[in-house]
Amino acid sequence: MIHVDIIPINPWQENTYILSDETKECVIIDPGCLSAEERDAVARFIEEKGYQPVRLLQTHMHLDHVFGSKFIADKYNLKLEAHKDDEFWGEQTVEYAANFGMELDANPPSIGNYLNEGDKVTFGNSLLEVIHVPGHSPGGIVFLSKEDKIAIVGDVLFRESIGRADLPGGDFEALVSNIKNKLLALDDEVKVYPGHGPASTIGHERTSNPFLT
Repeated sequence: MIHVDIIPINPWQENTYILSDETKECVIIDPGCLSAEERDAVARFIEEKGYQPVRLLQTHMHLDHVFGSKFIADKYNLKLEAHKDDEFWGEQTVEYAANFGMELDANPPSIGNYLNEGDKVTFGNSLLEVIHVPGHSPGGIVFLSKEDKIAIVGDVLFRESIGRADLPGGDFEALVSNIKNKLLALDDEVKVYPGHGPASTIGHERTSNPFLT
């Protein structure tokens, strides 16, 4: 059974996720840890739990989701795994951060393993399925555990809202269409873990999300 740990960090209150199971292997998804204090807190949490990080996954490559990706990749000797269509975001992270008055030392690592629709991501005794849901970003992906009925959705879907589509590569109509066709096709009981804010369920969003009803 997959256990979900949520670490809300950085000024955007981005949710960094650590998924683990009984083997203590874990995957780190969207590490947004920017400051030394945030990075130390994530590393300390992993150490205290006795987790063994084996994969670094990105739902997408927007600025606030990759602040800590290089730190995690270097510390645990992991390749960054993401969809190819978001590669341009990673390559311009330092430049884009400057627009917000932020000085970053380096871009996140280059994508070391491209994830595509239908790919299976394994760790420990667990399996996640990759669902490509472009619209918020062209390479936006969701990590779904059918067995445990959880979906890590990044900024595609929020509780009673959806991701913005006005950044480069965004497409509002595609976002809504992909959510309806790919995510609302899931069981109502699937728990939705977004990139910001509280968790929800597919059933709740099906009936209560004004963008989807």
